Amino acid sequence: MKRIAVDMDEVLADFTGKCLEVMNAYVGTSFTKDDLYGKTVNELYPDHSDFLVEVVQAPDFFRRLDVIEESQSSLKRLSEHYEIVIATAAMDVPTSFQAKYDWLLEHFDFLDPRLFIFCGDKKVVQADYLIDDNIYQLNAFTGRGIMFDAPHNLPTDYDVRASNWLEVEAYLMKELDSSTASKSDSNRTV
Repeated sequence: MKRIAVDMDEVLADFTGKCLEVMNAYVGTSFTKDDLYGKTVNELYPDHSDFLVEVVQAPDFFRRLDVIEESQSSLKRLSEHYEIVIATAAMDVPTSFQAKYDWLLEHFDFLDPRLFIFCGDKKVVQADYLIDDNIYQLNAFTGRGIMFDAPHNLPTDYDVRASNWLEVEAYLMKELDSSTASKSDSNRTV
């Protein structure tokens, strides 16, 4: 069974949406994700970056993130054909470990928590595929990367992209079908 590594923030959990919600309330603005094309929330609010860092480092911040649409149902279907590993760069925010773990247990209870990887650099992750929003992580990964669209990465070129989970699922099921077809072709006798 092939293995898929899945990032958490911006792929399963709406990190940007929560940051925008907090910052809009704090500053009195009404920015949306459309205002972020090619930028992070931190870049949208450069004068308030210390406040945003403080918010993100709060022990419960990651526990309050919304689930990305279709991620649960798509991952559940994919888990019937692939081994699913969650690979989150939690080392970037060490205070997030418990909140991320609890969030995953609540929203993705069908996944094996022994396959949750809290890391920094995903080049250490052994998988056939990595679904991530971060070009650095995708470039460091040795398997096949799939860039999941997020406001900050929209101007970034990458050969395999998905704008939602249904696209991810379709791509990976097609990969599975082509892999199965290749195996059956190689098993034929002449």
